[in-house]
Amino acid sequence: MSNSDNRKSAGLSRRDFISTSAIAGAGVLLPPGLRAADSVFAGAAGGPTRKRIAHVGTGSRARFYRDAITGDYAPYAQYVGLCDNNPGRLNLFQAKVKAASGEQVPIFGADDFDRMIGVTKPDVVIVTTVDSTHAGYIIRAMELGCDVITEKPMTTDAAKCQAIIDTQKRTGQRCIVAFNYRYSPPRTQVKELLMSGTIGEVLSVDFHWMLNTHHGADYFRRWHSQKKFSGGLMVHKATHHFDLVNWWLSAVPATVYANGKREFYVPRMAQRFGLTSAHERCLTCPEKNRCGFVLDLEKRESLKELYLDNEHHDGYFRDRCVFRDGIDIEDTMNVVVRYDNDVTLSYSLNAFNAWEGYYVIFNGTKGRIEHKVEEKIYINDAGGTVQGEIESGAAYTRVMPIRGRARDVEMWTGEGGHGGGDVLLLDDLFLPEKKPDRYLRAADQRSGAYSILTGVAANRAMATGAPVQVAELVQGIGYPDYAAMPDRDGLLPMPGKGWLHEEPEREVG
Repeated sequence: MSNSDNRKSAGLSRRDFISTSAIAGAGVLLPPGLRAADSVFAGAAGGPTRKRIAHVGTGSRARFYRDAITGDYAPYAQYVGLCDNNPGRLNLFQAKVKAASGEQVPIFGADDFDRMIGVTKPDVVIVTTVDSTHAGYIIRAMELGCDVITEKPMTTDAAKCQAIIDTQKRTGQRCIVAFNYRYSPPRTQVKELLMSGTIGEVLSVDFHWMLNTHHGADYFRRWHSQKKFSGGLMVHKATHHFDLVNWWLSAVPATVYANGKREFYVPRMAQRFGLTSAHERCLTCPEKNRCGFVLDLEKRESLKELYLDNEHHDGYFRDRCVFRDGIDIEDTMNVVVRYDNDVTLSYSLNAFNAWEGYYVIFNGTKGRIEHKVEEKIYINDAGGTVQGEIESGAAYTRVMPIRGRARDVEMWTGEGGHGGGDVLLLDDLFLPEKKPDRYLRAADQRSGAYSILTGVAANRAMATGAPVQVAELVQGIGYPDYAAMPDRDGLLPMPGKGWLHEEPEREVG
């Protein structure tokens, strides 16, 4: 079967977001052949029934779903069971649900997951546990007859990914991966420009993501700092970025090569900053008053109640030294990817940059799109910061036709987390009545698989020094539902001759 045959689109849907984005003026319509698919919440409208939700993993990311289910989406969803391996965090989550909704939701330890499903009979299980444990809960929930909403990354290695793919086929249950960046209006606008053929067919992509020394450093404090839990930043963080490229291009990765190193978050760097050495954690560090990377759990109430007050249950320290020994993830990564439509990607991820955000550049047969976003300072669950919020005046999208004048396009905008994508994702997850989505932003296990497999392949390439064929990692994934892109075989307009003999004008604005 050809790639074009594989790319038959099937529609997924969301609530119209006219009130929150400039798409209102874009006049977008559902293309022929696209259809609206059922949500896991379909059928909840028009009656008193709310979908029954069990939630496993009550750490920091779980708050995103908790606030939604006990807030704006309460008419469509209700918690019936909560599960975690830390009884302190579990009790805290239960108390916050009750304070917001008035409902006392039963709680279960991690060993009682099956019993929770049997007793509470949920329709949907939300998974926000440590990345390496996602697969076990996803698989078991589907086997027990539940649909699943999982945080990214869907899982952390090829074997677990294969097990999820096989289980979904066997059970027929739905598995949704929550990729909020797809829903962000500026990223959706890039998809619109690419779909509409503004620069013809994309031939290559340059994508460079910078994490600053607030957010970037935070990965080296937490469980993310060990690949056995997170898959490294190539999986945990870059799954967002690889999914964006897959979705932007309506393509999947074929071959991956990578290099990586850790050179900033190392014990020697602590000494170079004037400290005597790295230490175990900030709380007990004798040099914390002189360290610019200190995280004081006692001074941040949200972190204190979630982690410091409950660390005696499981021994998990939220404030470990970013320069300590024992970290095995990279802080500098470079990846080269060839896609199944022969587009090539040059990607980098740097975790100690002076600013947070990204540049992405698409080079096409009719020109070039440059898209830059700078994000505000964020530390996970520290309070007072919003993840992925765009810095005012620090973003642009520029179209540069071949031998034509460059122009900035007026960016579609949104408010809140992930550049306005969070609320639109929540609409798509929890609202029962949805409208067709031209961009097919909803993601299932197929998109979840291909988003992590670039990172899984990159980890293997870094370990072996050889390129990796993605098709050899997991079989039978199926092709994700992607929107149609410009024809790669049709005639193209000949570029004009004028600028061959004179200095071109450049007009931006």
